Amino acid sequence: MSTATLTNLRDYLYGTLSPANMLWLSKQLADYVKKLQEQEKLKPYTMNEINSMLDEAEKQFSEGDYVTNEELFREWDEEIEHEEHSEMAEAV
Repeated sequence: MSTATLTNLRDYLYGTLSPANMLWLSKQLADYVKKLQEQEKLKPYTMNEINSMLDEAEKQFSEGDYVTNEELFREWDEEIEHEEHSEMAEAV
């Protein structure tokens, strides 16, 4: 739907719905969107998608494009240390 069509629909609803009806409708729409987003999150991958992800991971690994456990934990430790220093600076 185009922005102009949505704007016209919105303006029509502004003119016909009471504030209580608008609140009810907005809650219904928000709940519906949350439900759709949850369903999308749980959508299973197809075998083609899984195979593509595996192919990409194998390619990256063969090119040396990966992070070792040691590097990952070092980066996490540095981030935690930086956050702790930032929080302490804000507290002072």
